[in-house]
Amino acid sequence: MRASPLAADLRSVHVVVPHDIDDVAVPSGGNAYDRRICRGLPAIGWSVHEVAVAGAWPRPDTAARSSLARTLSALPDDAVVLLDGLVACGVPDVVVPQAGRLKLVVLVHLPLGDEVGAVPAAAAELAALERETLHAASAIVATSPWAARRLVAHHGLAADRVHVATPGADLAPLAPGTDGATRLLCVGSITPTKGQDLLVGALAAVADLPWSCDLAGPLRRDPTHVDVVRRAIERHGLGERVRLTGPRTRTQLATDYAATDLLVLPSRVESYGMVVTEALARGIPVLAAAVGGVPESLGHDPEASVPGILVPPDDVPALAGALRRWFGEPALRDALRRSAHERRTTLHGWEVTSRCLAGVLELLSGTRG
Repeated sequence: MRASPLAADLRSVHVVVPHDIDDVAVPSGGNAYDRRICRGLPAIGWSVHEVAVAGAWPRPDTAARSSLARTLSALPDDAVVLLDGLVACGVPDVVVPQAGRLKLVVLVHLPLGDEVGAVPAAAAELAALERETLHAASAIVATSPWAARRLVAHHGLAADRVHVATPGADLAPLAPGTDGATRLLCVGSITPTKGQDLLVGALAAVADLPWSCDLAGPLRRDPTHVDVVRRAIERHGLGERVRLTGPRTRTQLATDYAATDLLVLPSRVESYGMVVTEALARGIPVLAAAVGGVPESLGHDPEASVPGILVPPDDVPALAGALRRWFGEPALRDALRRSAHERRTTLHGWEVTSRCLAGVLELLSGTRG
């Protein structure tokens, strides 16, 4: 039965996203999440009006601020608006004045002040701006239970205003890998937050072992850190074993995963860890720093076998020790692969993510039955 025009109008959302959402040169988990939501909501009956706003978010120039202000001002009263937190959280002077007439939902991928490498004073300023925006919003959506708890504690938000819609995963064919051990892959923008410098240090400590490793991810977000990683690779004589591939298309990344034996995620901060579930969707075990929502995405349960090894964050010796265990214990590798295959069958798809988010939108639009 087709929905009436009135019902279709009520189930309508304006989604404000960064302009680079489709830029293959700067892919990110946040952009991928936004894109899947914009595709998924219409499939469950929502009319999506996507608006991509250009700017160096979360610190835009005057022109970008003015563009966002015009975009929000042009929306009708009581419109439901889903704003990517990267756009909204740094500009409360633009967003908050609209909160009285619009139903604003802010989607937070990672709290602004948590990005590693920022000058402490600048990080504190961003956190204060984010706090002002989130307190004015009608609702907040976080991408993991950990992120929701973090926002509630850090910004003094009421817990019932912060909702969770974890990323989905696309089930893929099991990765054949290579010999079951030696091919390592690290996926993420080359930034201090993602910790590739830590991984290079750990790999240098196990240079006697037979591995190769690709660091796949954008090189434009933090050129200074890219130089740090390159110099570390050269200093340790790993130039023929560690490769910086730059950003990868979906097809290229699928090829990378197919040839991978172990995903390594040495992040210093991670709200969820979409690459963890991308790997598990292919039955690939994971070695990761136990930060943020990573244990949740891994399916960590002290009472059950898990498809990966968790190590303390920002700890090169622990990372190197875990790599030695991976190579030195065939039984461990076999157990991790079995657990990865089991976890693969429990991952939810993006439709579940869209339905979780739609539930929040329905509360605000008054369309929940």
